[in-house]
Amino acid sequence: MKLQGIFPPITTPFDYHGDIYVSKIQHNVEKWNLTTLSGYVVMGSTGESVMVMPDEKFTVWEQVAKYAAPEKLLIAGTGVESVRETVLLTNRAAAMGYKAAMVRTPHYYKNLIARPDAQMLYFRAVADQSRIPLIIYNWPQTTGVDISVEAVAGLSEHPNIIAIKESSGNLEKVMQLIREVKHGFQVLVGSAPTLWPSLLMGACGAILAYANAAPYSVIARPGLGACDL
Repeated sequence: MKLQGIFPPITTPFDYHGDIYVSKIQHNVEKWNLTTLSGYVVMGSTGESVMVMPDEKFTVWEQVAKYAAPEKLLIAGTGVESVRETVLLTNRAAAMGYKAAMVRTPHYYKNLIARPDAQMLYFRAVADQSRIPLIIYNWPQTTGVDISVEAVAGLSEHPNIIAIKESSGNLEKVMQLIREVKHGFQVLVGSAPTLWPSLLMGACGAILAYANAAPYSVIARPGLGACDL
């Protein structure tokens, strides 16, 4: 599966009562369908995934899948602290037509999950039971956990782990990831200021919150930054 291009981690609209604003999901998705964005990440950090209940996630996933253009690749944000619940959410999204799952680093037990062996154990356990491929999601500024290059390189050997969204903004780390992961493993970035240099270094694309509001400004020329797959 190629993840080349720009994917917005879409926002979740709420009404005045704090409920999911279903008609606004349709409105937004139909607007984004008119662009050449590669697809949509649904229930990522920008979608406030940590703040909503599972049934609300199901509603948003279902509505986006209903209105997304056929050519848009759908990625579900499914990562939570436990392996079991992450697998449950991932496979529920797969049943709705999502093609990949973005799984953030668990972070509550920081003294344990900071170890590369624990990081690899978590992601391998999820990947072994998931019906769709995984994208590792690393955003240490929020989680307080920075998955190591060593762990990502090891995880890149797993047949059901295909990419990482690296949101730290650390260009040196992006370069190191591109250099050390298995051939064919894809590196995407989640930091708009580092988009251009990351593409030049060999990143496949990006998952950018900024693309929600200004999609045309981040859509690069076809082929730019494409991985040599």
